[in-house]
Amino acid sequence: MNIDEIVLSELIELLTENKATLFENIAAERTNHINVVVENLYQAHNASAVLRTCDCYGINKMHVIENINKYKVNSDIALGAGKWVETETHVQGEQPTLECIKTLKQRGYKILATTPHTDDYDVYNVPIHEPMAVFFGTEMDGLSDEVLNEADYKVNIPMYGFTESFNISVSAAILLSSLRMRLESSDLNWKLNKEEQTKLKIAWCNRTLIKGEQIEREIRRRIIGKEL
Repeated sequence: MNIDEIVLSELIELLTENKATLFENIAAERTNHINVVVENLYQAHNASAVLRTCDCYGINKMHVIENINKYKVNSDIALGAGKWVETETHVQGEQPTLECIKTLKQRGYKILATTPHTDDYDVYNVPIHEPMAVFFGTEMDGLSDEVLNEADYKVNIPMYGFTESFNISVSAAILLSSLRMRLESSDLNWKLNKEEQTKLKIAWCNRTLIKGEQIEREIRRRIIGKEL
C-alpha cells in the first residue's frame, strides 16, 4: 500500500461501520468527468439546491463564480451536501467568469452553456466523450455573454409549454440526470480512479471526524518516521 492508502485505512477504523461502507460505495460512484459551474446566483435556496443535486448525481466538484452576487448556502435545503461536494470559488481578477473558463479549459474541460436560446444541442445529444463543465446562470438573466461566447457547446432542455425556462435547480437536475444516464450507458472511463477515490475518502474522513485533519497529519508523521 502507498502512504495515502495506509492513512485511509487508519482513518476508516475511526468511523462507524455504516459510515465506512457509505464512503466506500459512494466514492466508487463519484465523477470528475462533469463539473458544475454556477454564475452569480443570488437566491440561497437555488444555490443550495444545485449543490444538493450535484451530490445526488455523484458530481465531485462545483465551481462558483461571484461577479456580482455572493454565493450563499441554505443549510436546510443543501442538507449537508457542502460537506461532500468540493466547491471552488472564482472571485479573483476583473473578470472572474473568464478566469474560471480559462482554468477549466486548461484542465481539459469542454464548456457547456445551458440556454433556452439555442438549437445547437439538447441534453440528449450534446457530446459527452470529453470532460465537461456545465454552466448555469441566474433565472432572470441567464448566463453572461462571456460564457456564451466562450462555450464549446450550447445546450437546451426541450420544453413543451408557455414558460421559457425551468428554475435553475430543476434545470440542473434534468441535465445531470440525462448526462449521468448517458455516461452509465457508454464505454467511457468516467468515474474516479482508485487513487482519486482514496484521496476523496481521506477528505471525507477529515470532515467527519473531530480534528480529522490533525489526526491525518499525525498518522502521516508516524508513517514517514517509520520509513526513515
